[in-house]
Amino acid sequence: IEHTSETGVTRTLAILHELVPNEGDAWSYTRNELGRFYERTLAEASPPTVSDGWDPTVGLVVLAEREPPADAHETTEAYLRAAELMGRRVAELHAAFASSRDAAFAPESFTTLYQRSVYQSMRNLEQRNMRLLRQSLSGLTATDRDLAADVLERQSELTERLRSVIETPATGKRIRYHGDLHLGQILGTGRDFVLIDFEGEPARSLTDRRIKRSPLRDVAGMLRSFDYARHVALRDEVDRGLVDPGGEGYELLVRWGERWCSWVSAAFLRAYLDTAAGASFLPDTREEVAVMLDAFVMEKAVYELGYELSTRPDWAGIPLAGILGLLGPS
Repeated sequence: IEHTSETGVTRTLAILHELVPNEGDAWSYTRNELGRFYERTLAEASPPTVSDGWDPTVGLVVLAEREPPADAHETTEAYLRAAELMGRRVAELHAAFASSRDAAFAPESFTTLYQRSVYQSMRNLEQRNMRLLRQSLSGLTATDRDLAADVLERQSELTERLRSVIETPATGKRIRYHGDLHLGQILGTGRDFVLIDFEGEPARSLTDRRIKRSPLRDVAGMLRSFDYARHVALRDEVDRGLVDPGGEGYELLVRWGERWCSWVSAAFLRAYLDTAAGASFLPDTREEVAVMLDAFVMEKAVYELGYELSTRPDWAGIPLAGILGLLGPS
């Protein structure tokens, strides 16, 4: 439905989309799968080990080039296949965007000026949300305050991770992308996945949402969503009374949850990169992919921190833990 004013200005008032028969979104599906994974883990009660060369401490792009270990296939084979399928669908989406002849979608090259504007935007976000974190400390739980103290102490390291976007020459192209991609924006049909909700991040202006960027930002959003899912699913187990925070069973699930997240994130990324191989919108080397993706994932975690502090302070521990996990050991 469009409205055209007397001066000839046309504005869209409403859009009707095709109904997609589905069995729910990928967020619910993932939480359910994680619930079953955690239950099996508690039943077996064995700590995870580094096996078959699968080391979660190495970069995700490196992990994506390796075959998951036997224990990954044994415990979460179905979800690994689902993560791979989602990775292929996201890559196909980006390829479709990049193939459009519409000027609004045509790929554009990166410039030094654009890279600097990207970094400045990241830096502004970081400074704003670190100020908000300092102001919100008294309202956090004791555990989250400890995480917050660590993040604030290591803010200079965080800044350096974001700075990498201007220290690495940017190849590939920037295109229109989803802009707000996470597991809740994907519908499961039973046999496939369908991406929905293309209006972009609601907190951004329409002009900002139309700016062409690296599609790796969508990939970063999915990787953070997998991490969110493992934390929320662990909270589900606490609410059900299966484990107590700080207990032996809880710590076991924390360690296995980290491992699950690395498996499925690598499976998603491997399928994405394989499907998009040779596309103009990807950087020329895997090393550049790793640098850009690291910065975008960190930016997403910092954004999430501001969102949670403003809307759900009791969830602030999730992005705080995410930031520290990305920074690695101090």
